[in-house]
Amino acid sequence: MDTIEQFIEKFSNAVDFQKPVEITATTELLNLPEWDSLAALGVIVMCDMEYSKTITGDNLVTCRVINDIYALVC
Repeated sequence: MDTIEQFIEKFSNAVDFQKPVEITATTELLNLPEWDSLAALGVIVMCDMEYSKTITGDNLVTCRVINDIYALVC
């Protein structure tokens, strides 16, 4: 299973930030400059492809920080 650092790298690629953004396990999703429905969809696809875990938009709504998503899939 991936470490949180590996997960964050995959998360960053899935969201495809236009400018570099520092992300930690405690980074709040709503504070990310490009966190929107398209970014959420990218994370849903990443979780399915990389971790074989199905998460939904409803799951993501309950996530406040990056670590919350990590806990869903790892």
